[in-house]
Amino acid sequence: MSDELICVGAIAGSFGVQGEVRLKSFCTEAADIAAYGPVFTKDGRSFTLKLTRPVAGGLGGRLSGVTNKEDADALKGTELFVPRAKLPKLPDDEFYHSDLIGLTVRDTGGETLGEVISVHNHGAGDILEIRLNGPKSALLLPFTLATVPTVDLAGGLIIVDLPEGLD
Repeated sequence: MSDELICVGAIAGSFGVQGEVRLKSFCTEAADIAAYGPVFTKDGRSFTLKLTRPVAGGLGGRLSGVTNKEDADALKGTELFVPRAKLPKLPDDEFYHSDLIGLTVRDTGGETLGEVISVHNHGAGDILEIRLNGPKSALLLPFTLATVPTVDLAGGLIIVDLPEGLD
C-alpha cells in the first residue's frame, strides 16, 4: 500500500507562453502539491514541479521538460500523483478520497445500499457518490459526520444515516 499513488492535483491548462502550467491542487494547503517530490501521471511520466506564483483558480508552476505553451496545453486535464508514503499520515477522522472509493455503504439499520464510486468536492465540502443496489442508479450524500457517522477502512465499510426523505 505504501507504493500506491494518490492524486494530489491536476493541470488546468497552460499559463503564459513559456511552458508554465495552471495547477489545481487537491492538497489541504494548495502549495503542498510541490512538497512531495516528483509528481507522476497515470501513464507513468514523471515531472519535477516548481511553483511560480498564484494564478486565478489555482497555482502557476513549471514542470520539468515542459518548455512551451503547446507542451503545457497538451497536459491540460492530466492528473498528478505522488506515492502514498510521501504524504502525511492523517488523523483518525480524516481520509484520502482514494481510501473511500470501493467501500461498501450500509444504512444505520444494516441494509447494504451500494458502494462508493467517487468523491466530489465543488468547494462546499466532500460529496460521496454511491452506486446503489436496486432500481436507482446513484446517490449523492454529503460526507459529514451527521450523514456518515462511521468509516471503517479495515472492514471496507461506511455507515450512513440517510437524511429525511431518502430512507
